[in-house]
Amino acid sequence: MKSETRKEEIIKTAAKLFKEKGYSAVTMRDIATAMGMKAASLYNHISSKQELLKVIIISLAEAFTNGMQDIKTSDISTIQKVQAVVKLHVDITAQNTYGMASLNNDWMHLEEKRGYYLSLRNDYEADFRSILLEGIKQNEIINSNVEVMLFSIISTLRSLYLWIPKKEDVSPETLAVSLSQVLINGINK
Repeated sequence: MKSETRKEEIIKTAAKLFKEKGYSAVTMRDIATAMGMKAASLYNHISSKQELLKVIIISLAEAFTNGMQDIKTSDISTIQKVQAVVKLHVDITAQNTYGMASLNNDWMHLEEKRGYYLSLRNDYEADFRSILLEGIKQNEIINSNVEVMLFSIISTLRSLYLWIPKKEDVSPETLAVSLSQVLINGINK
């Protein structure tokens, strides 16, 4: 396993602080203090707080987009694709709960990359919607309001960053299976 670079340590520290305090409330001095370094030394590794936010959010958004493309083009059933989307969210979130907080709560603070981020998010949702519509067409998914299905599933998946840290006794694999079962099959007996 490769060791983290100083820049990667700074990015992780910033993500943690952004989750705890909110992007607007965190200063470069806060990040430097948390890193045990002088604020001026931070600029040897990064150019701005905006750069940190951009790296955090865009890297996660691109990971979701790439994962969705793999799922959408895979040769598996629609239900398996929905299960794979749930697993994608669980896996990415379990590895980066702090970054997911920024993705969900701080994206509006992005400056030059906000449009790119919104494009990734819209494309991701469109791809997920197309999977659900294909499932209805193939009679694998009930013929119900796709927007309600999409909202219900995505809202749950986007909030995982709040729940996962409180449930350290649940493995990501177990969570993905259980969550898929509830989101796909409901709670009917």
